[in-house]
Amino acid sequence: MTEIARHVFLSGRVQGVWFRGWTCQEADALGITGWVRNRRDGRVEAMLVGDEAAVHEMLRRLRIGPPLAQVKDVDSRDEAPRRFDGFTQRPSA
Repeated sequence: MTEIARHVFLSGRVQGVWFRGWTCQEADALGITGWVRNRRDGRVEAMLVGDEAAVHEMLRRLRIGPPLAQVKDVDSRDEAPRRFDGFTQRPSA
């Protein structure tokens, strides 16, 4: 198992559509740790850490988002894997 981490910024209609809660559910289902939060500029930011295949699947799901979302752009950057205790929602930044 190869563990990877991705720092992700999502734009479009991604706030006020239950994106963070949905992201937590999807990440938990895939065994991914990290966090998600709203940004004051209207984007959603997330840190994903886990098995390479699971993180790639999560990125695929994020491009679609929950039913009310309209994801226009996904900016994903490689990061060094870090340890997180589960997957959590963080306060807006």
